[in-house]
Amino acid sequence: MPAKSVCVYCGSRAGALPEYAAAAQDLGRALANEGWRLVYGAGDVGLMGEVARAAQAEGGETFGVIPAHLVAWEVGKTDLTRYVVTETMHERKKVMFMNADAVVVLPGGAGSLDELFEALTWRQLGLHDKPLVMLNVQSYWDPLRALVDHVVDQGFADASLGGFLTWADTPVAAMATLRDALS
Repeated sequence: MPAKSVCVYCGSRAGALPEYAAAAQDLGRALANEGWRLVYGAGDVGLMGEVARAAQAEGGETFGVIPAHLVAWEVGKTDLTRYVVTETMHERKKVMFMNADAVVVLPGGAGSLDELFEALTWRQLGLHDKPLVMLNVQSYWDPLRALVDHVVDQGFADASLGGFLTWADTPVAAMATLRDALS
């Protein structure tokens, strides 16, 4: 049976708290130690760089996907197991998602939200059943959780929407969720 691949959406910045980088590093190490491939946005900056370097340090396989216009900005990490340069952001998201068995979302900004909401929308429409795990480091994603509840409460989505997201406060909890879902 081939090894699993986990797509990690996360910030190209480090964020305000050191716990964000620590969680990215812990997740990268855990994925590698589980024998799972990291799929991510191929940057060597921010949380993207942290998760990838940690996975590599543990001998993990890494698959990075970056659009040509971001290679300089996000410092494309060319020493990955597999490094793919796409033409567009949309193509990047598609290649990342299609090459993963599950998604974990670390703290991040608009790009991470864009990636998450596309995957969440596809799940809502029945286009996939991949696990979507929110790594809620230091309660970072609490406002998003409240927003999803609000969307449901106001009648703009079925109650099932919130159930498509699994919440984990630590990388250890995220890995336990992934093990259960991917076994």
